[in-house]
Amino acid sequence: MTVYSRILGTGGCLPERVVTNFDLEKTLDTSNDWIVERTGIHTRRVAAEGETCCDLAEQAARRAMAAAGLGPEAIDLIVVATTTPDQIFPSTACLLQQRLGIHGCPAFDVQAVCTGFIYALTVADKFVRTGSARRALVVGADTTSRILNWEDRGTAILFGDGAGAVVIEASSDPGILSTKLHADGAYKDLLQVPGGIGNGGAGAPYMEMRGNEVFRMAVTILGRIVDEALEAASMTRADLDWLVPHQANIRIIQATARKLDLPMERVVVTVGQHGNTSAASVPLALDVAVRDGRIQRGQTLLMEAFGGGLTWGSILLRY
Repeated sequence: MTVYSRILGTGGCLPERVVTNFDLEKTLDTSNDWIVERTGIHTRRVAAEGETCCDLAEQAARRAMAAAGLGPEAIDLIVVATTTPDQIFPSTACLLQQRLGIHGCPAFDVQAVCTGFIYALTVADKFVRTGSARRALVVGADTTSRILNWEDRGTAILFGDGAGAVVIEASSDPGILSTKLHADGAYKDLLQVPGGIGNGGAGAPYMEMRGNEVFRMAVTILGRIVDEALEAASMTRADLDWLVPHQANIRIIQATARKLDLPMERVVVTVGQHGNTSAASVPLALDVAVRDGRIQRGQTLLMEAFGGGLTWGSILLRY
């Protein structure tokens, strides 16, 4: 019997603080109209002082577990995707495990920046398919505001904070149909935070991005991985009900939809309200569309993302 990973429940969490484009106009050489035209973003959420990545991850995880109808004793794997962990160690997954009252199962972080949730869910899917886990909690969470230079217009307007989560379970019914992960460190300089522990703190502790080059790479890459994911599952673009993309920029999302011949009405878009929430981007968008009733059981979804590394990947699944 073929074993699949099937999503049982989703959850999301956004900080309460809203930062609008008009707020950014006061400190940056920019305008609401310019930001909306270039990115599609109107607002983003920013974590309060003392509010951590794990705080957001916990709330998203609890909501996903409640949606799945499961308590902590049912979870036997935790994978957290984040670039902004609370501590160097323990992992945010271990901190989350303690908060949720889960004991003994594997818990670890995955770092693939904005592609992090796609990586984390792919890893969890392998655990479930091989029988190493039955029910996994997978979280994407980031407080990217903490690694932004708020005087840099090129990055400060784009990012927000948040967390999204799913619970998956082993099932004989088709769930995750195909996953594809990629990376190419040759493009590391396009999107990076140069500062670090291993280099003695050399380099700026803030995000640096070559925006135009990242944009061109993203449009090229995302068109390619869409077809790759469909081919792996012997499916065509006509079989897709929904595209749930990384929420980086409305123009990138629109370009990907055009390559898929998908009308924007079948694309989940939250970038206008959330900004780019990095590893939380895809699961937050998924949770929004599940909870508002757009995404229904039995429909076919394609989730895709790209991020620093460069990393990119996709997951095709039947919800």
